Amino acid sequence: MTKTGFGPDTKGIYPIAATPFRPDLSVDWDSLDRLTDFYVEAGATGITILGILGEAGKLDPDEALEIARRVIARAPVPVVVGVSNPSFAAMGRLAKQSMDLGAAGVMVAGHAGLRSDEQIAAHFRTAVEAIGPDTPWALQDYPLTLSVVLSVPMIGRIMAEHASCVMLKAEDWPQLEKLSAIRALQGEGKMKPFSILTANGGLFLDLEPGRGSDGAMTGYAFPDMLVELDALHRAGEREAAHDLFDAHLPMIRMEQQAGIGLAVRKYLLMRRGAIACDIQRKPGSALTDRGRAEIDFLLGRLGRRDARARLAPRDAMA
Repeated sequence: MTKTGFGPDTKGIYPIAATPFRPDLSVDWDSLDRLTDFYVEAGATGITILGILGEAGKLDPDEALEIARRVIARAPVPVVVGVSNPSFAAMGRLAKQSMDLGAAGVMVAGHAGLRSDEQIAAHFRTAVEAIGPDTPWALQDYPLTLSVVLSVPMIGRIMAEHASCVMLKAEDWPQLEKLSAIRALQGEGKMKPFSILTANGGLFLDLEPGRGSDGAMTGYAFPDMLVELDALHRAGEREAAHDLFDAHLPMIRMEQQAGIGLAVRKYLLMRRGAIACDIQRKPGSALTDRGRAEIDFLLGRLGRRDARARLAPRDAMA
């Protein structure tokens, strides 16, 4: 049965899940179960799997489906499945299989070959045909990596053409004025209501709620902090929210480094006990010993202000 809680009024924190691998590069199923529990215990509203952070492009179809099956079955919260694929047949197959397993919805992005607005519009029309017009989906706006530029009018057009598009995963840069522009149009009745969850590793989560975001769909390795930050913002505790964000900003910045960011994130998840190994499938990056030492140094500093970062020394890990 599909889990509810994914729609135009969705609010909260949907962590983007990593995919754990063993040293032999096979999927670490035990770590996947532990990671799912980690996100749930952190207070996540939902979980998003098989995104870019989850190394979805490095998985074969059977692995992707098994990941979806295990997370959906284990998590008591809504699960959104990334199904973006240059092959609409593959996109549609994974979307249907995931929804049959009980996914709350799917996430769809464009691809690097899209240039004009007409190409973009045609892509998403075909994508909706592939996943099914009744499948709720999130539109991923991530031009920094995907090279697909979605203007505010283009976002409005996609939303108007597809009733099943219920969410914008907003990770453009700069982002804040774009959020305000969208919310202004919605306030004037010129754009339909939809949820906006932001990303970019959380770099702008100090200000995005003030611009109209409904929460975050991002992969920072402290999802419990994201949950607390979101709650503080919703409670109007602005100064406390900024104090918490400021304490974590050096680590958030560390995770957002181009090329090495996923290695940092997986290392932190490993240090926190959520996964057993921080290895990535190729192509992927790896931290040097000095890089790991720098992260450990930042963890020590963060631990003075947030007990969640007070971890056992690395050499004490099993």
